[in-house]
Amino acid sequence: MAAELLIENPHQANRHGWPQRLALLAVAWLLCSVALLGSEVDRKVLIRDMTQIQGVRDNQLVGYGLVIGLRNTGDTQQTFFTVQTLANTLQRMGVQIAPGVVVVKNVAAVFVTATLPAFARPGMKVDVTVSSVGDAKSVQGGVLLLTALRAPNGEVYAEAQGPLVIGGYSEGVPGNSKSVNHLTVGRIAEGAIVERDAAVDLSRFRVVSLLLLSSDFTAARDIAEVINKEFGKTIANAIDSRRVDVDVAASGAASVPLLIARVQNLSIRFRAPAKVVVNERTGTVVMGGDVRLSPVSVIQGSLTIDVQTTHVVVQPPPLSGGKAEVVDETKTTVGDAPAQSIELQEGANVDELIKGLHAIGATSHDIISILQAIKAAGGLQADLEVI
Repeated sequence: MAAELLIENPHQANRHGWPQRLALLAVAWLLCSVALLGSEVDRKVLIRDMTQIQGVRDNQLVGYGLVIGLRNTGDTQQTFFTVQTLANTLQRMGVQIAPGVVVVKNVAAVFVTATLPAFARPGMKVDVTVSSVGDAKSVQGGVLLLTALRAPNGEVYAEAQGPLVIGGYSEGVPGNSKSVNHLTVGRIAEGAIVERDAAVDLSRFRVVSLLLLSSDFTAARDIAEVINKEFGKTIANAIDSRRVDVDVAASGAASVPLLIARVQNLSIRFRAPAKVVVNERTGTVVMGGDVRLSPVSVIQGSLTIDVQTTHVVVQPPPLSGGKAEVVDETKTTVGDAPAQSIELQEGANVDELIKGLHAIGATSHDIISILQAIKAAGGLQADLEVI
């Protein structure tokens, strides 16, 4: 509002003079900051983005087959199961051969994997991934023979076949060749056709259970409240931090799909948990915005980190009618030989700490070790996950 006042009334602003203009600019900046802060705190998340329906899920499929048509990059004779599989395949087609005389340089034994989506119907097509299980050098240019894909219950749900696409290549001669990416794993887009109905009968649902993707009691409570508010009566109950049950009959919905669609398009206020995730192999550190540090000192080799928090009483301006407030003033000092330091004020967080450590030359692996030490000392008020 203050920013608009400056634009719409320039002559009035000139009459006020520079002090008044600076005051109006300060008010505008404060309002914008409050608006941005409010949008972050009141971030809305759709229920469909943070839950899934119990009983509505994907299923994994796997099969064993052969890739043919390779250019002398297939399995060797020592891979006996490839020879046996090829002999059995030819036998089913009426060709009788002895496994010992089969040459499999152009053939590779593979496992075929796929994900059967929820509500899959016969005739639908799904992508498949083909991976060598022998000692083949490459499956580039190969064609997958008809392969049955089975679910964990042993039933065949799809059949896969087709030419492979490899995200790489290998060219050259022995001693002078170049390879890019994995050559023993390929993919067939829409390479499998669903043969068995895997759909769930939603009409039998008496209760629709929403399963939260991340455990959160507050989110479960808010989901139940927003559903009850939408329908004007109590039809949803938070069972635990992962599950919210919705009574189908009490909702009065015409069908379960319509009920699910209406519920999933509702939104709640969500605040991400304080969490820090580190990857020791790559030195990657990912953190949430609400992670804070408590007073703690960490010494690693010649590197010293000192985090101190003090309580400061802030007095209101004269004649303002306000009350004195107590705020935390945090200072972090990092030293090394030769001594270097950083200073953080008014609530140090992990982001500022890591930026300061990078500024003095600390490596990613040093930062990961420091965060683990701070967590062990109780100074990191967040969940630290190492992957």
